[in-house]
Amino acid sequence: MKISFHTDAFNSAVFSFEKALQWAEKNDVHFIEPGVIDGVSWIHGLGYFPHVSLAEDPMKMRKKLESYGVSLSQIDSAFPLSGDDGLYFGVPYVLKSLPWAKIAGCPNIATTDGLKKPAGFSDVEALELMRRAYGTIVETAELYGININIEVHGYFTTNPDLLELMLDFIDSDRLGLNLDTGNSIIAGNDPVEFCKRFIGKIKHVHIKDVSESLAATMRGKDTGIGISHSAIGEGVNAGNIKTILRLLKEYGYDGYISMECEGMGGPLIEKSLAWVRATLKELGIPEEKEPEFCD
Repeated sequence: MKISFHTDAFNSAVFSFEKALQWAEKNDVHFIEPGVIDGVSWIHGLGYFPHVSLAEDPMKMRKKLESYGVSLSQIDSAFPLSGDDGLYFGVPYVLKSLPWAKIAGCPNIATTDGLKKPAGFSDVEALELMRRAYGTIVETAELYGININIEVHGYFTTNPDLLELMLDFIDSDRLGLNLDTGNSIIAGNDPVEFCKRFIGKIKHVHIKDVSESLAATMRGKDTGIGISHSAIGEGVNAGNIKTILRLLKEYGYDGYISMECEGMGGPLIEKSLAWVRATLKELGIPEEKEPEFCD
């Protein structure tokens, strides 16, 4: 499997994206998952933002990644698609991300729904809206050869029955699942059962642990967390994550497992990396380190 990390890890440390690349190089990590913004901002321009802008030249970005021995596992274009704003803002955002991802050599784009049920919509109405949105997005994704992954994160996607409907919106191998081990448990689900049910659809995985205190106060009361302040392996989800990695191995999954946790400038995500590597070794799962660019 390929160990990646979401650059959200360095939001609080106000790293630049290049500093996140330097962390990857130092720690022998060869896959990275940034968020993308459409446009620029002062915090991005001043180097206090660990994600990338679609205004940046994707071929130059590809060359920069290559110079660090890193490739993109996924870019995060997860503007919620479950309400009116999904059609007005989310769809154009993802569509603009597709050619950028293609040139940068990125195989996956993350999308999702909103954390809450959209006001003024029944479940049926919101699902129909998302069906139209994903229809447009996936049709274009097929032209570019990019996977559109639905991330487990919000009101619809953390409900297994509703998520199954979403994954059946379009009959296309380009529509897949970004399994999130942390959001699934926070929403009150069993992450292992979640994995078993959708294992054939998984194209990218977010490895996220949850602290005991957060689980005690928030489990079953929310649908997702932006970032975990627990090192992977030190929270209540560690056993589930290990079981999920074993299930993925048995299924033949050899794709990306992207760490999501607060980095604290390095120490916390480095502890997470050590646990993930030790767990892969324990399970007999080779770590693939050769960067790969989709063409």
